[in-house]
Amino acid sequence: MPAVRIASSQGKWILFTTVLGSSMAMLDSTVVNVALPTIGRDLGASLAALQWTVNAYMVTLAGLILLGGSLGDRYGRRKIFVLGVVWFASASLLCGLAPTSGVLIAARALQGVGGALLTPGSLALIQASFHPDDRSRAVGLWSGFGGIGAAVGPFLGGWLVDGPGWRWVFLLNVPLALLCVPVALRHVPESSDARTHGRFDVLGATLGALALALITYALIEAPGGSPGVVLSAVAGVATAVAFVHVEKHRPDPMLPPDIFASRQFTAVNLVTLCVYAAFGGFFFLTALQLQVVAGYSALQAGTALLPTTAMMLLFSARSGALADRTGPRLPLTVGPLLCAAAMLLMLRVGPDANYLTDVLPPLLVMGTGMVVLVAPLTATVLASVDTARAGLASGINNAAARAAGLVAVAGLPLLAGMGPEAYRSAAAFDAAFDRAMPIVAGVLVLGAILAFTLVRRLPPHCLHPECKRHGSVTSPPLEPDHEPRRP
Repeated sequence: MPAVRIASSQGKWILFTTVLGSSMAMLDSTVVNVALPTIGRDLGASLAALQWTVNAYMVTLAGLILLGGSLGDRYGRRKIFVLGVVWFASASLLCGLAPTSGVLIAARALQGVGGALLTPGSLALIQASFHPDDRSRAVGLWSGFGGIGAAVGPFLGGWLVDGPGWRWVFLLNVPLALLCVPVALRHVPESSDARTHGRFDVLGATLGALALALITYALIEAPGGSPGVVLSAVAGVATAVAFVHVEKHRPDPMLPPDIFASRQFTAVNLVTLCVYAAFGGFFFLTALQLQVVAGYSALQAGTALLPTTAMMLLFSARSGALADRTGPRLPLTVGPLLCAAAMLLMLRVGPDANYLTDVLPPLLVMGTGMVVLVAPLTATVLASVDTARAGLASGINNAAARAAGLVAVAGLPLLAGMGPEAYRSAAAFDAAFDRAMPIVAGVLVLGAILAFTLVRRLPPHCLHPECKRHGSVTSPPLEPDHEPRRP
């Protein structure tokens, strides 16, 4: 039984290194959007290249995050965590030195592989290292400090872009890794799961990531109308079908199909797809809208987005407690509707938008909707499966959210009619943004309808989230694995 106490020196070092490692990946997912216009101008990149700058990272992260957790259980959680940190920092260095948009996109895909190793690994180390009496508090501190990292991400990214330059958005990860790795090797105990058996589902992970990549390529490159787009779309769908077939017939699948036998789990993941597709598209386009159309600097745009993340960090735990009394249907219905209203309010953000009257109100409504939504969504995911599969259920939900976000970033500009050079013209981008916001609002309304019609009340003694404070805006919190309850 793990015996490290949270008040001990070793316990504090474990928290420090796991928070630092996971914050690298969380920061990166929030700061890059703010840097996109500057990256585009500096590298002469098209809108499609900017979409790939975001999505190359998300493709490999979403496709491999479940496999990353399994690798830690088999070969050692500390070993895989350290490997993930080193891999992520090395890819970040390549991003920071990238001479062209193509090199940057390839390096971002490599970053996603590192993120898939270190993100579940940081939480697994806490779960495996701390005494059971301290584990929930340790996870809560991990999620709280990680949320603070996500909250300062856009501000830090804007400051770096306007100051030393956009390359430091990536180069900053290198000194963080140089600090994180020695602490992990010295103070974090190694652990693994002796019960793991069977082969890794490398084929399933590869097919899943490949299907996402092919479908994303088809959506991003569709405006060009080349024959390769149709071929990519057909190949993506075929690969997705092959992925489902493989998962059904493997003895140890990465994504066990029987977990979807729970109607509640399936329903909540459908809601997740709608909600996080909307969030991914919204934050991608809003960071561009504030800079390209409203004339904000990168620092101003990053600071402008702080209220939403700060509200999630401060009030998510209280929202979860309220949902315990009302049941999940009400918050999972009201939350997306509030966010949909925020999307429509964003139509006021145009040239020379006033922050207090045009930008802040929709972001506050957006933050309120996300606060109402995120904690009950996580609780419902955990309550929909057996306790022993809580970690798997959380990982699937997290991967689904990231996949939805990357598809939205790929497809929303296409639906809104954004051309390859749209972000270089304030008038063209503003018109497309005004077409995109009602589409995103409609997806959120669909999520609310699904929640109202399909989600049921939780059982009285269900498993509650340990990550009670959450600041990420692109995915739900990743919950730790749980041991089966003993009679």
